[in-house]
Amino acid sequence: MSAVTVARNVRVAIWTLLGVLVIGGVIWFALFTANKPAAPAPQASADPAIVREDSHRLTTPATEKAQLVEFLDFECEACRAAEPLVNELKKDYGDRITFVHRYFPLPGHLNSGAAALAVEASARQGKYEAMATKLFAAQPEWGGKQDSQGALIRTYAEALGLDMARFDQDVAAEDAKDRIRRDIADGKSLGVTGTPTFFLNGEKLTLNTEAQFRQLLDDAAK
Repeated sequence: MSAVTVARNVRVAIWTLLGVLVIGGVIWFALFTANKPAAPAPQASADPAIVREDSHRLTTPATEKAQLVEFLDFECEACRAAEPLVNELKKDYGDRITFVHRYFPLPGHLNSGAAALAVEASARQGKYEAMATKLFAAQPEWGGKQDSQGALIRTYAEALGLDMARFDQDVAAEDAKDRIRRDIADGKSLGVTGTPTFFLNGEKLTLNTEAQFRQLLDDAAK
């Protein structure tokens, strides 16, 4: 089998997996369903539910042509499958498009909340992308489990060289939990029911192929 055929088969598998694994449902996770109001945040656009001023921006173009916002779950297999493509798109369009991550832990993923908190705690030490990348890479180790994987996830933070006392404090912090609750609430208000869900300049995307995705970004980045 040629390298071109292998690459094509990988792409087809990724889009098939995305179609199968983007699931609906009401968000469920005890940590984030407490009857506690989300912390207020400054508005970043006409619709702050899409992207907020303190949302995690992965690219910072000198001249922004568009914003691509991804609601994601670090325990979601479809998000993991999409990550290599998203990373390619960041390289190709990051000088014109701002790529943004929003948290959206899904029901049935019992460790997705803990993963989101670990990423948020890492972000407070400047390691958002490093922790997000590690969690996706190690997802087969900790994802899909029916018991807490918090201790294992904590070892990833140690491997990144984080200040662990501060990490533990931030994982337990109410404002970190509030941030994730707020992202979930924003996603639900926008009709997000599965992950990954993308918004391009405020418009929710229905994606079928990589070529279609790239064409949308091409058009937006002009």
